[in-house]
Amino acid sequence: MGTMIQQAIKAESVSGGDNELLNIRWPSLIADIHSRYIAAGADIIETNTFGANRFSQENYGQQENAAQMAFEGARIAREVADKSPRKVWVAGSMGPTGKSLTLAQKLDDPDARACTFDEMVEACGEQIRALIRGGADFLLLETCFDALNTKAALYAAEKVSGEEGIAPFPVMISVTSSDRSGRTLTGQTLEAFYTSVRHYPALLAFGINCSLGPAEMRPLVEEISRFSDLPLICYPNAGLPNELGGYDETPESMAPVLGDMAKAGLLNIVGGCCGTTPAHIKAFSEAVSGVKPRAEKPGYGSLTVCGLEAVHIDLRHSNFTNVGERTNVAGSRKFARLISAGDYDTALRIAAGQIEGGASVIDINVDDAMLDSRLEMGKFVRRVENDPDVAKAALMIDSSHWDTLIEGLKNA
Repeated sequence: MGTMIQQAIKAESVSGGDNELLNIRWPSLIADIHSRYIAAGADIIETNTFGANRFSQENYGQQENAAQMAFEGARIAREVADKSPRKVWVAGSMGPTGKSLTLAQKLDDPDARACTFDEMVEACGEQIRALIRGGADFLLLETCFDALNTKAALYAAEKVSGEEGIAPFPVMISVTSSDRSGRTLTGQTLEAFYTSVRHYPALLAFGINCSLGPAEMRPLVEEISRFSDLPLICYPNAGLPNELGGYDETPESMAPVLGDMAKAGLLNIVGGCCGTTPAHIKAFSEAVSGVKPRAEKPGYGSLTVCGLEAVHIDLRHSNFTNVGERTNVAGSRKFARLISAGDYDTALRIAAGQIEGGASVIDINVDDAMLDSRLEMGKFVRRVENDPDVAKAALMIDSSHWDTLIEGLKNA
């Protein structure tokens, strides 16, 4: 969508660079772009709402219009899709907002975040409500780089669905990898990210988009296919950006690579991200025409939890899992003293030592009559998530107090 908008106009002259504002100011342009993609063979079109949320719109001073942008984006796409002679689905596009709930906002303050979990839920909920009412068939949480952000959006989707009196609204999730290693910007593996979000009851598909071209993306698609029991979605960029920030891969260079992935039984849904056009989609559609989609596969058959990395607990063959208990004020007087003194850096080293000693799960308990356990739980978990040596382990959020458990979960 962004590629086509930039080709059509100098967006700055109409919207100050705010593509979503065009849903209000130039809806016919957005409708025309949708029509061109449908004519090229698209079965799913994305609403022009990637940044139609309060956080993204703050950059343009348009935060109060974010919900209207989302509604109009869905309405326009719905109208175009319904005029098509064949069935076309409307995906309500939701971008990552540019905020991170996991990564500290300031290098010298590991507790600082750009926003809270509840604020992210509120912003996502506003966008989701507008997309549903505008006519989206499902939500597409895309270019996801922070699993905690994505969990906030999923929580918002369940809340809004309840308020609207409907079953949990269908969602697809597409992650972006920061490089070829297959880790997100927060340092999480794709398998761990999947584990973080797999609980959503109406998850339609999981996959990867953006960042890379199709050839560079194939090893990551193969990895997702290994562990995911959901349909697999893949929509790469038109190659890596060149020195001018443009994208050079053509429909002719990309389509055979995606076609080969499909023929290898790796894909269910294929498309294009940055730099791709209707010409690319036409070539992709032709490349996968008649190809059998990736077959459904069963889940792990074992308990899988995660931090930055996945932790498999196979209850069929072993009942032993090493849990680090020294980050529990009831199990370690030293840890209790450090938390009471606010010495979180040294307390983190205790957690790191437990992992070095073989623990794959870290138990965190700060229940103490002298402490505000909810406050301390949030502070310590935020610091854990900002320290990759500790965050790679799964967290066992442990408390006798419901509010403290919730605070831990909102930051994990």
